[in-house]
Amino acid sequence: PFSLAGLGGGSASGKTTVATMIIEALDVPWVVLLSMDSFYKVLTKQQQEQAASNDFNFDHPDAFDFDLIIATLKKLKQGKSVKIPIYDFTTHSRKKEWKTLYGANVIIFEGIMAFADKELLKLLDLKIFVDTDSDIRLVRRLRRDISERGRDIEGVIKQYNKFVKPAFDQYIQPTMRLADIVVPRGSGNTVAIDLIVQHVHSQL
Repeated sequence: PFSLAGLGGGSASGKTTVATMIIEALDVPWVVLLSMDSFYKVLTKQQQEQAASNDFNFDHPDAFDFDLIIATLKKLKQGKSVKIPIYDFTTHSRKKEWKTLYGANVIIFEGIMAFADKELLKLLDLKIFVDTDSDIRLVRRLRRDISERGRDIEGVIKQYNKFVKPAFDQYIQPTMRLADIVVPRGSGNTVAIDLIVQHVHSQL
């Protein structure tokens, strides 16, 4: 049986770090980590311009290609190989080449809207929510967007106040109650990560 774990939580809550820690601790072959960030929709010319001035809402369910996400996860659960788009955050666009992923025993799907779609929820065997204080998330996001994504501090703060925080309150925080496991403090919580690893091992 293929095990598909969904990992949700706010922006910069440490989802990817937690996912990586789970994968390392699992120590089984054929584990795939899939990021929701790969599935941003292709923007129109007008949306591109909005994105350039931090006026496009990337923190809304509509920004993601859920049809492609669901089709991809269904195929992976069946053990088939899939093609994944590669998203470029600096230019807000999909790159020409896609990468191929092969079926795995354990699939971890992480993203801010991991629990925002009913169809998608049905596919998840385990739902993990990473719950990190908002001030820590903001500081991490500032650091990441400035150093890795070429943004300036004003732009990041504007985007945070206008889109990121409201989206968390409206779409992300409420889905915490759908989670099977909530991980407070994110990657600092090694006990919770050990328990998740034990659970996945027992499922396998």
